[in-house]
Amino acid sequence: MRYDLAVIGSGQGGVPLALDFAKRGKRVVLFERGQLGGCCVNVGCTPSKAFLASAHAAGRARRATDVHVYCDVRVDVPAVMQRVQQIVGEWHDGVENKLARSSVELVHAEASFDAPHVLRAGGETFEAEVVVLDTGGRANVPPIDGLAGTPFLTNENFFLQETLPRKLVVLGSGYIGLELGQGAARLGSAVTLVTPDDRIIAREETDVCSVLTRSFARDGIDVRLQRRGTKVAFDGTTFVVTLDDGSTLDGDGLLVAIGRRPNIPEGTTERAGIALDARGNVRCDEHLQTSVPGHYALGDVAGQPQFTHVAWEDFRRLKAIIDGDRSRTRDDRVLAYAMYTEPQVGRVGLSADQARERDIAHREVTLQLADVARGAEWSLEDGFFRLVVTPETDAILGATFVGYEAGELIHVILAHMEAGSSWRVLERSVHVHPTFSEGLPSLARLLL
Repeated sequence: MRYDLAVIGSGQGGVPLALDFAKRGKRVVLFERGQLGGCCVNVGCTPSKAFLASAHAAGRARRATDVHVYCDVRVDVPAVMQRVQQIVGEWHDGVENKLARSSVELVHAEASFDAPHVLRAGGETFEAEVVVLDTGGRANVPPIDGLAGTPFLTNENFFLQETLPRKLVVLGSGYIGLELGQGAARLGSAVTLVTPDDRIIAREETDVCSVLTRSFARDGIDVRLQRRGTKVAFDGTTFVVTLDDGSTLDGDGLLVAIGRRPNIPEGTTERAGIALDARGNVRCDEHLQTSVPGHYALGDVAGQPQFTHVAWEDFRRLKAIIDGDRSRTRDDRVLAYAMYTEPQVGRVGLSADQARERDIAHREVTLQLADVARGAEWSLEDGFFRLVVTPETDAILGATFVGYEAGELIHVILAHMEAGSSWRVLERSVHVHPTFSEGLPSLARLLL
Protein backbone atom coordinates (compact mmCIF):
# COMPACT_ATOMS: atom_id res chain seq x y z
CA MET A 1 0.00 0.00 0.00
CA ARG A 2 1.36 3.44 -0.92
CA TYR A 3 1.13 6.59 1.23
CA ASP A 4 1.94 10.27 0.78
CA LEU A 5 3.55 10.42 4.24
CA ALA A 6 4.85 7.85 6.70
CA VAL A 7 5.78 8.98 10.20
CA ILE A 8 7.77 6.69 12.48
CA GLY A 9 7.08 7.61 16.10
CA SER A 10 4.28 9.51 17.82
CA GLY A 11 6.21 12.27 19.57
CA GLN A 12 5.42 15.95 19.82
CA GLY A 13 6.45 16.66 16.23
CA GLY A 14 5.30 13.55 14.41
CA VAL A 15 1.68 13.48 15.56
CA PRO A 16 0.73 17.05 14.55
CA LEU A 17 2.56 16.58 11.24
CA ALA A 18 0.59 13.41 10.52
CA LEU A 19 -2.69 15.07 11.53
CA ASP A 20 -2.00 18.14 9.40
CA PHE A 21 -1.24 16.14 6.25
CA ALA A 22 -4.26 13.89 6.80
CA LYS A 23 -6.52 16.93 7.25
CA ARG A 24 -5.39 18.13 3.82
CA GLY A 25 -6.49 14.89 2.23
CA LYS A 26 -3.10 13.16 2.13
CA ARG A 27 -2.80 9.46 2.79
CA VAL A 28 -0.81 9.13 6.03
CA VAL A 29 0.44 6.20 8.08
CA LEU A 30 1.86 6.58 11.60
CA PHE A 31 3.89 3.83 13.30
CA GLU A 32 4.23 3.55 17.08
CA ARG A 33 5.76 0.57 18.85
CA GLY A 34 5.00 1.81 22.36
CA GLN A 35 2.66 4.25 24.05
CA LEU A 36 1.26 7.09 21.98
CA GLY A 37 2.61 10.53 22.80
CA GLY A 38 6.33 9.84 22.79
CA CYS A 39 8.79 10.59 25.55
CA CYS A 40 7.22 13.85 26.72
CA VAL A 41 3.79 12.46 27.52
CA ASN A 42 4.81 9.07 28.87
CA VAL A 43 8.20 9.29 30.56
CA GLY A 44 9.36 12.89 30.24
CA CYS A 45 7.83 16.33 30.75
CA THR A 46 4.31 15.29 31.74
CA PRO A 47 5.11 12.82 34.54
CA SER A 48 8.19 14.66 35.76
CA LYS A 49 6.44 18.02 36.13
CA ALA A 50 3.41 16.40 37.77
CA PHE A 51 5.84 14.70 40.17
CA LEU A 52 7.69 17.96 40.82
CA ALA A 53 4.43 19.78 41.52
CA SER A 54 4.11 17.72 44.69
CA ALA A 55 7.82 17.78 45.48
CA HIS A 56 8.19 21.54 45.18
CA ALA A 57 4.96 22.16 47.10
CA ALA A 58 6.52 20.20 49.97
CA GLY A 59 9.81 22.06 49.61
CA ARG A 60 8.13 25.47 49.60
CA ALA A 61 6.08 24.57 52.66
CA ARG A 62 9.27 23.75 54.54
CA ARG A 63 10.89 26.97 53.30
CA ALA A 64 7.93 28.95 54.68
CA THR A 65 9.92 29.21 57.90
CA ASP A 66 11.83 31.99 56.12
CA VAL A 67 8.70 34.14 56.46
CA HIS A 68 7.86 32.73 59.93
CA VAL A 69 5.20 30.28 58.83
CA TYR A 70 5.67 26.82 60.28
CA CYS A 71 4.23 23.78 58.53
CA ASP A 72 3.99 20.13 59.47
CA VAL A 73 4.62 18.60 56.02
CA ARG A 74 3.21 15.13 55.42
CA VAL A 75 3.58 13.57 51.97
CA ASP A 76 1.33 10.78 50.70
CA VAL A 77 3.82 9.34 48.21
CA PRO A 78 1.56 6.58 46.82
CA ALA A 79 -1.09 9.21 46.08
CA VAL A 80 1.54 11.44 44.44
CA MET A 81 2.63 8.63 42.13
CA GLN A 82 -0.97 7.66 41.39
CA ARG A 83 -1.73 11.27 40.40
CA VAL A 84 1.30 11.28 38.10
CA GLN A 85 0.04 8.19 36.28
CA GLN A 86 -3.49 9.59 36.08
CA ILE A 87 -2.22 12.73 34.33
CA VAL A 88 -0.06 10.66 31.97
CA GLY A 89 -3.11 8.56 31.11
CA GLU A 90 -5.20 11.64 30.36
CA TRP A 91 -2.57 13.09 28.02
CA HIS A 92 -2.00 9.72 26.35
CA ASP A 93 -5.75 9.33 25.81
CA GLY A 94 -5.84 12.82 24.33
CA VAL A 95 -3.32 11.87 21.66
CA GLU A 96 -5.14 8.62 20.95
CA ASN A 97 -8.47 10.42 20.56
CA LYS A 98 -7.03 12.99 18.15
CA LEU A 99 -5.66 10.25 15.94
CA ALA A 100 -8.88 8.24 16.16
CA ARG A 101 -10.88 11.23 14.87
CA SER A 102 -8.52 11.64 11.91
CA SER A 103 -7.88 9.65 8.74
CA VAL A 104 -4.33 8.78 9.87
CA GLU A 105 -3.75 5.04 9.67
CA LEU A 106 -2.23 4.07 13.00
CA VAL A 107 -0.02 0.97 13.10
CA HIS A 108 0.83 -0.24 16.60
CA ALA A 109 4.03 -2.04 15.66
CA GLU A 110 7.74 -1.40 15.30
CA ALA A 111 8.65 -0.12 11.86
CA SER A 112 11.82 -1.06 9.99
CA PHE A 113 13.15 -0.19 6.57
CA ASP A 114 13.17 -2.73 3.74
CA ALA A 115 14.28 -0.09 1.21
CA PRO A 116 14.49 3.72 1.13
CA HIS A 117 10.74 4.17 0.62
CA VAL A 118 9.54 0.78 1.86
CA LEU A 119 8.71 0.09 5.51
CA ARG A 120 7.73 -3.12 7.24
CA ALA A 121 5.64 -3.33 10.42
CA GLY A 122 3.40 -5.99 11.91
CA GLY A 123 4.11 -8.34 9.04
CA GLU A 124 2.89 -5.85 6.42
CA THR A 125 4.67 -3.66 3.88
CA PHE A 126 4.10 0.07 3.43
CA GLU A 127 5.44 2.36 0.72
CA ALA A 128 5.66 6.12 1.22
CA GLU A 129 6.74 9.07 -0.87
CA VAL A 130 7.89 11.00 2.21
CA VAL A 131 9.21 9.38 5.40
CA VAL A 132 9.72 11.28 8.67
CA LEU A 133 11.61 9.84 11.61
CA ASP A 134 10.29 11.04 14.98
CA THR A 135 11.66 8.17 17.01
CA GLY A 136 13.20 10.19 19.87
CA GLY A 137 15.65 8.64 22.28
CA ARG A 138 16.00 6.37 25.26
CA ALA A 139 17.96 6.32 28.48
CA ASN A 140 21.67 5.73 28.04
CA VAL A 141 22.75 2.79 30.18
CA PRO A 142 26.54 2.77 30.56
CA PRO A 143 28.48 -0.50 30.77
CA ILE A 144 29.10 -0.26 34.52
CA ASP A 145 30.27 -3.56 35.96
CA GLY A 146 27.34 -5.35 37.60
CA LEU A 147 24.65 -2.88 36.54
CA ALA A 148 22.96 -5.02 33.88
CA GLY A 149 20.23 -7.24 35.27
CA THR A 150 19.60 -5.16 38.38
CA PRO A 151 16.30 -3.29 38.95
CA PHE A 152 17.86 0.14 38.49
CA LEU A 153 15.74 3.13 37.60
CA THR A 154 15.77 5.46 34.61
CA ASN A 155 13.23 8.11 33.67
CA GLU A 156 11.44 5.35 31.76
CA ASN A 157 10.41 3.38 34.86
CA PHE A 158 10.87 5.93 37.67
CA PHE A 159 7.24 7.05 37.53
CA LEU A 160 5.91 3.49 37.67
CA GLN A 161 6.99 3.24 41.29
CA GLU A 162 4.22 3.18 43.89
CA THR A 163 6.58 4.46 46.60
CA LEU A 164 10.02 6.05 46.54
CA PRO A 165 13.30 4.55 47.73
CA ARG A 166 14.25 5.30 51.31
CA LYS A 167 17.82 5.92 50.10
CA LEU A 168 18.36 6.85 46.46
CA VAL A 169 21.69 7.00 44.63
CA VAL A 170 21.59 9.11 41.46
CA LEU A 171 24.26 8.68 38.79
CA GLY A 172 24.38 11.76 36.58
CA SER A 173 23.67 15.46 37.02
CA GLY A 174 21.88 16.44 33.84
CA TYR A 175 18.33 17.70 33.84
CA ILE A 176 16.81 14.31 34.65
CA GLY A 177 19.18 13.53 37.50
CA LEU A 178 18.85 16.96 39.10
CA GLU A 179 15.08 17.30 38.77
CA LEU A 180 14.21 13.79 39.91
CA GLY A 181 16.94 13.75 42.56
CA GLN A 182 15.73 16.96 44.17
CA GLY A 183 12.12 15.88 43.76
CA ALA A 184 12.75 12.57 45.54
CA ALA A 185 14.61 14.36 48.33
CA ARG A 186 11.72 16.78 48.88
CA LEU A 187 9.30 13.85 49.02
CA GLY A 188 11.31 12.03 51.69
CA SER A 189 14.19 10.09 50.11
CA ALA A 190 17.76 10.42 51.34
CA VAL A 191 19.53 11.27 48.07
CA THR A 192 23.18 11.07 47.03
CA LEU A 193 24.00 12.48 43.60
CA VAL A 194 27.18 11.45 41.77
CA THR A 195 28.65 13.34 38.81
CA PRO A 196 32.02 13.17 37.03
CA ASP A 197 31.93 16.94 36.47
CA ASP A 198 33.50 19.60 38.66
CA ARG A 199 30.17 21.33 39.19
CA ILE A 200 26.59 20.27 39.59
CA ILE A 201 25.62 20.76 35.93
CA ALA A 202 28.49 21.16 33.53
CA ARG A 203 26.64 23.00 30.76
CA GLU A 204 25.80 25.95 33.04
CA GLU A 205 27.98 28.73 34.39
CA THR A 206 29.75 28.37 37.71
CA ASP A 207 27.55 30.76 39.68
CA VAL A 208 24.41 29.01 38.38
CA CYS A 209 25.82 25.82 39.84
CA SER A 210 26.67 27.55 43.11
CA VAL A 211 23.05 28.60 43.61
CA LEU A 212 21.79 25.08 42.88
CA THR A 213 24.43 23.50 45.10
CA ARG A 214 23.29 25.61 48.06
CA SER A 215 19.67 24.70 47.40
CA PHE A 216 20.47 20.99 47.15
CA ALA A 217 22.44 21.14 50.39
CA ARG A 218 19.44 22.74 52.10
CA ASP A 219 17.34 19.79 50.86
CA GLY A 220 19.83 17.39 52.43
CA ILE A 221 21.21 16.07 49.13
CA ASP A 222 24.76 14.73 49.26
CA VAL A 223 26.51 15.80 46.03
CA ARG A 224 29.68 13.92 45.04
CA LEU A 225 31.58 15.89 42.39
CA GLN A 226 34.26 14.46 40.09
CA ARG A 227 33.26 10.89 40.85
CA ARG A 228 32.05 8.03 38.64
CA GLY A 229 30.30 4.80 39.44
CA THR A 230 32.56 1.90 38.45
CA LYS A 231 30.72 -1.09 39.90
CA VAL A 232 27.23 -2.00 41.05
CA ALA A 233 26.15 -4.86 43.27
CA PHE A 234 22.58 -5.74 44.21
CA ASP A 235 21.64 -8.37 46.81
CA GLY A 236 17.91 -8.32 46.27
CA THR A 237 17.19 -5.35 48.52
CA THR A 238 20.21 -3.04 48.51
CA PHE A 239 22.38 -1.50 45.80
CA VAL A 240 26.04 -0.95 46.58
CA VAL A 241 27.72 1.45 44.15
CA THR A 242 31.51 1.58 44.09
CA LEU A 243 32.99 4.89 42.99
CA ASP A 244 36.25 5.49 41.17
CA ASP A 245 38.00 6.53 44.40
CA GLY A 246 37.16 3.18 46.00
CA SER A 247 34.43 4.52 48.26
CA THR A 248 30.96 2.97 48.24
CA LEU A 249 27.38 4.18 48.44
CA ASP A 250 24.38 2.08 49.35
CA GLY A 251 20.68 2.54 48.80
CA ASP A 252 17.48 0.69 48.06
CA GLY A 253 17.15 2.65 44.82
CA LEU A 254 19.54 3.53 41.99
CA LEU A 255 18.64 6.10 39.33
CA VAL A 256 20.82 6.06 36.21
CA ALA A 257 20.56 9.45 34.48
CA ILE A 258 23.66 9.59 32.28
CA GLY A 259 22.31 11.06 29.07
CA ARG A 260 20.17 9.64 26.29
CA ARG A 261 20.68 7.70 23.07
CA PRO A 262 18.77 8.02 19.78
CA ASN A 263 16.29 5.37 18.68
CA ILE A 264 17.23 4.31 15.14
CA PRO A 265 14.80 1.98 13.30
CA GLU A 266 16.21 -1.27 11.97
CA GLY A 267 17.49 -0.95 8.41
CA THR A 268 17.86 2.84 8.57
CA THR A 269 21.48 2.83 7.43
CA GLU A 270 21.81 -0.59 5.80
CA ARG A 271 18.65 -0.72 3.69
CA ALA A 272 17.40 2.87 3.52
CA GLY A 273 20.88 4.41 3.15
CA ILE A 274 20.22 7.12 5.75
CA ALA A 275 23.47 8.34 7.29
CA LEU A 276 24.05 8.93 10.99
CA ASP A 277 26.29 11.56 12.58
CA ALA A 278 29.15 10.96 15.01
CA ARG A 279 26.75 10.83 17.96
CA GLY A 280 24.45 8.29 16.34
CA ASN A 281 21.69 10.74 15.46
CA VAL A 282 20.16 10.92 11.99
CA ARG A 283 22.31 13.32 9.99
CA CYS A 284 20.19 16.16 8.62
CA ASP A 285 20.84 19.27 6.58
CA GLU A 286 19.52 22.71 7.48
CA HIS A 287 16.09 21.71 6.18
CA LEU A 288 15.92 18.58 8.36
CA GLN A 289 16.35 16.38 5.28
CA THR A 290 18.42 13.25 5.69
CA SER A 291 21.07 11.99 3.27
CA VAL A 292 18.24 10.37 1.28
CA PRO A 293 15.92 12.76 -0.61
CA GLY A 294 12.35 12.63 0.65
CA HIS A 295 13.38 11.47 4.09
CA TYR A 296 13.36 13.80 7.08
CA ALA A 297 13.90 13.65 10.82
CA LEU A 298 12.84 15.92 13.64
CA GLY A 299 13.26 16.30 17.38
CA ASP A 300 15.77 14.34 19.44
CA VAL A 301 16.67 11.75 16.79
CA ALA A 302 17.70 14.57 14.43
CA GLY A 303 20.23 15.81 16.98
CA GLN A 304 18.04 18.76 17.88
CA PRO A 305 18.08 20.14 21.45
CA GLN A 306 16.14 17.63 23.53
CA PHE A 307 13.13 19.75 24.45
CA THR A 308 9.47 19.21 23.62
CA HIS A 309 9.00 22.76 22.38
CA VAL A 310 11.84 22.24 19.88
CA ALA A 311 10.28 19.04 18.53
CA TRP A 312 6.88 20.71 18.22
CA GLU A 313 8.38 23.70 16.42
CA ASP A 314 10.22 21.22 14.15
CA PHE A 315 6.78 20.07 13.02
CA ARG A 316 5.89 23.59 11.91
CA ARG A 317 9.10 24.16 10.02
CA LEU A 318 9.09 20.68 8.47
CA LYS A 319 5.50 21.14 7.30
CA ALA A 320 6.57 24.34 5.54
CA ILE A 321 9.71 22.74 4.10
CA ILE A 322 7.84 19.76 2.64
CA ASP A 323 5.37 22.23 1.15
CA GLY A 324 8.26 23.98 -0.61
CA ASP A 325 9.14 26.83 1.75
CA ARG A 326 12.95 26.78 1.78
CA SER A 327 13.14 29.82 4.03
CA ARG A 328 12.47 27.62 7.06
CA THR A 329 15.57 25.97 8.55
CA ARG A 330 16.40 23.94 11.63
CA ASP A 331 17.96 26.97 13.32
CA ASP A 332 15.48 29.70 12.40
CA ARG A 333 14.37 30.35 15.95
CA VAL A 334 15.49 31.86 19.22
CA LEU A 335 15.87 28.90 21.56
CA ALA A 336 15.09 29.04 25.25
CA TYR A 337 14.87 26.28 27.82
CA ALA A 338 14.32 25.81 31.53
CA MET A 339 15.34 23.38 34.24
CA TYR A 340 12.66 22.72 36.85
CA THR A 341 14.82 22.42 39.89
CA GLU A 342 14.16 24.87 42.66
CA PRO A 343 15.31 27.49 42.10
CA GLN A 344 14.64 27.15 38.38
CA VAL A 345 17.15 27.90 35.66
CA GLY A 346 15.97 29.70 32.52
CA ARG A 347 18.24 30.21 29.51
CA VAL A 348 17.89 31.86 26.12
CA GLY A 349 20.53 32.46 23.46
CA LEU A 350 24.18 32.63 24.52
CA SER A 351 25.53 32.63 28.04
CA ALA A 352 28.45 34.90 28.89
CA ASP A 353 30.72 31.84 29.02
CA GLN A 354 29.63 30.78 25.53
CA ALA A 355 30.24 34.27 24.17
CA ARG A 356 33.77 34.18 25.59
CA GLU A 357 34.44 30.68 24.25
CA ARG A 358 33.36 31.78 20.76
CA ASP A 359 35.35 35.02 20.99
CA ILE A 360 32.22 37.10 20.48
CA ALA A 361 32.46 40.72 21.56
CA HIS A 362 29.94 41.22 24.33
CA ARG A 363 28.94 43.00 27.51
CA GLU A 364 27.30 41.27 30.44
CA VAL A 365 25.47 42.53 33.51
CA THR A 366 24.09 40.66 36.51
CA LEU A 367 21.42 41.61 39.03
CA GLN A 368 21.01 39.55 42.20
CA LEU A 369 17.46 38.67 43.19
CA ALA A 370 18.25 40.05 46.63
CA ASP A 371 18.25 43.45 44.91
CA VAL A 372 14.78 42.94 43.43
CA ALA A 373 11.96 44.08 45.73
CA ARG A 374 9.84 40.97 45.19
CA GLY A 375 12.78 38.73 46.07
CA ALA A 376 13.26 40.41 49.44
CA GLU A 377 9.54 40.67 50.21
CA TRP A 378 8.88 37.00 49.52
CA SER A 379 12.23 35.80 50.90
CA LEU A 380 13.06 34.28 47.51
CA GLU A 381 16.50 35.77 47.06
CA ASP A 382 18.33 32.72 45.72
CA GLY A 383 19.52 33.50 42.22
CA PHE A 384 20.14 36.28 39.74
CA PHE A 385 19.30 37.74 36.34
CA ARG A 386 22.10 38.00 33.75
CA LEU A 387 21.94 39.70 30.35
CA VAL A 388 24.50 39.35 27.53
CA VAL A 389 24.49 41.96 24.74
CA THR A 390 26.62 42.97 21.79
CA PRO A 391 28.33 46.39 22.09
CA GLU A 392 28.13 47.11 18.35
CA THR A 393 24.35 47.06 17.89
CA ASP A 394 22.97 46.80 21.45
CA ALA A 395 21.28 43.54 20.39
CA ILE A 396 20.58 40.98 23.08
CA LEU A 397 22.73 37.86 22.66
CA GLY A 398 21.21 35.90 25.50
CA ALA A 399 20.25 35.70 29.14
CA THR A 400 20.57 33.40 32.12
CA PHE A 401 18.02 33.58 34.92
CA VAL A 402 18.20 31.60 38.15
CA GLY A 403 15.40 31.87 40.68
CA TYR A 404 11.72 31.56 41.37
CA GLU A 405 9.81 30.87 38.09
CA ALA A 406 12.88 31.69 35.99
CA GLY A 407 11.43 29.47 33.27
CA GLU A 408 8.47 31.85 32.93
CA LEU A 409 10.49 35.06 33.15
CA ILE A 410 12.99 34.07 30.44
CA HIS A 411 10.26 34.53 27.81
CA VAL A 412 10.50 38.29 28.25
CA ILE A 413 14.03 38.15 26.82
CA LEU A 414 13.06 35.58 24.17
CA ALA A 415 10.36 37.93 22.89
CA HIS A 416 12.81 40.84 22.69
CA MET A 417 15.31 38.69 20.79
CA GLU A 418 12.71 37.28 18.39
CA ALA A 419 11.50 40.81 17.66
CA GLY A 420 15.03 42.07 17.01
CA SER A 421 14.73 44.39 19.96
CA SER A 422 17.67 45.75 21.96
CA TRP A 423 18.53 46.12 25.61
CA ARG A 424 17.68 49.81 25.30
CA VAL A 425 14.04 48.94 24.64
CA LEU A 426 14.06 46.74 27.74
CA GLU A 427 15.76 49.50 29.72
CA ARG A 428 13.05 52.05 28.97
CA SER A 429 10.21 49.60 29.61
CA VAL A 430 8.10 50.15 32.73
CA HIS A 431 7.36 46.84 34.43
CA VAL A 432 4.83 46.42 37.23
CA HIS A 433 5.97 46.90 40.82
CA PRO A 434 6.49 44.75 42.78
CA THR A 435 7.15 41.79 40.49
CA PHE A 436 10.23 39.74 39.70
CA SER A 437 9.87 41.00 36.13
CA GLU A 438 10.38 44.52 37.46
CA GLY A 439 14.03 43.57 37.85
CA LEU A 440 14.53 43.14 34.10
CA PRO A 441 14.55 46.84 33.13
CA SER A 442 16.75 47.41 36.20
CA LEU A 443 19.09 44.74 34.84
CA ALA A 444 19.30 46.48 31.47
CA ARG A 445 19.93 49.84 33.13
CA LEU A 446 23.19 48.46 34.49
CA LEU A 447 24.45 48.79 30.90
CA LEU A 448 23.95 52.58 30.85
